[in-house]
Amino acid sequence: MKKILVAYFSASGVTRRVAEKMAQAAGADLFEIAPEQPYTRADLNWMNKNSRSTLEMQDRDCRPAMAAAPDVAGYDVVLVGFPVWWYREPSIIDTFMESTDFTGKTVVPFCTSGGSELGDSAQNLQKLAPGARVLDGRRFRSSVTAEELKHWAEASVL
Repeated sequence: MKKILVAYFSASGVTRRVAEKMAQAAGADLFEIAPEQPYTRADLNWMNKNSRSTLEMQDRDCRPAMAAAPDVAGYDVVLVGFPVWWYREPSIIDTFMESTDFTGKTVVPFCTSGGSELGDSAQNLQKLAPGARVLDGRRFRSSVTAEELKHWAEASVL
């Protein structure tokens, strides 16, 4: 039996709810990737060209600080969840990937979005964690059921 961690970043709560269902469905532990400085509503206003999230996403080298990093040493598989921002993973996910040793681990991204897919996120995560095996992953809507998540987890990583 593989030991699984669901690590997620959630700005509005949607990804948190999916990650909680995912952890339960996969029999996994749960870890929130929280920014050291929480995002405000104004920070998340993607229509404002000067908002924090917009500025972070325009700078591919931006690495927002995390409040804490998990110890992934005891895990075989790490499911990494996030909302899609500008057709890719948020910059804090890049911070997470670079600050954690994924050598020998299987990493599976999953995202939440009403319409946008993962884009190049799996390839980006692979570059940031060269010692890991990063799978393609999948997008889920907020309405995904625990049964759908369990089926996906069993088919993909269990």
